[in-house]
Amino acid sequence: MAKSPVIDIHRATVYRGDSPVFTDFSLSLQEGEHVAVLGPNGAGKSTFLKLLSGEVHPMTLDHSHVRLFGEEHWNVWDMRKKLGIVSSDLQRDYLMCAEGRNVVLSGFYASNDIYDHQTFSRAQITRADEVMRELNIDSFATRPFGHLSTGEQRRFLLGRALVHDPPVLVLDEPTSGLDLKACFQYLDLVRAQIGKGKTVVLVTHHLHEIPPEIDRVIFLKDGQIHADGPKSAMLTDNHISTLFDRYISLVEANGWYQVLPG
Repeated sequence: MAKSPVIDIHRATVYRGDSPVFTDFSLSLQEGEHVAVLGPNGAGKSTFLKLLSGEVHPMTLDHSHVRLFGEEHWNVWDMRKKLGIVSSDLQRDYLMCAEGRNVVLSGFYASNDIYDHQTFSRAQITRADEVMRELNIDSFATRPFGHLSTGEQRRFLLGRALVHDPPVLVLDEPTSGLDLKACFQYLDLVRAQIGKGKTVVLVTHHLHEIPPEIDRVIFLKDGQIHADGPKSAMLTDNHISTLFDRYISLVEANGWYQVLPG
């Protein structure tokens, strides 16, 4: 029996305020299929992320649905154990006073820091410590979030998503604001998660963030799927130039891509 798609959006219409962002929008993703959703600012990438996280909802229409792991009506708390999302909004809004270890532990409650009414089992604390060692941030466990570098903050938020060991990771512009060293360190961590069998969905407008393991690229533009196909067919000078409305030249080396002005 064929597995249900991890993400199955069918003919969804989504409004942000009074403005439609998606109209009749469809996208499907199978487990083990590593995807980059690529598009310019204003394409609908943020709305796509909020649709997955349950922060926005599609209009209720007979012909449309949004299903995650085959479920159309899911419990947001249970879904976070299957779908780990690390967004730029989360990093911007996270409490600066939270200690590093508590950032990771907060993943068990999907909260911004931990609070007195929250309790943690020995197994959960052990898991948080394991994740921090894996991401090489255990030495910053007692440092306040606001005193960490951007790259360190990003790794703690990745740890927050990983405490449940979710099968799917959704990453929003993962290296934005990082210097070269931190950028490559973070991408190495992402590739390690792919190597462990996690499905990765990368949402970005930065081509240099797309690791060699990504095998499918979806172009998002003006709230529509502009194009969708294998990475080698999608990442060409002509296709990228059309997506961003400017002539762009691509350089590829060892499975990585970089852009130059045309």
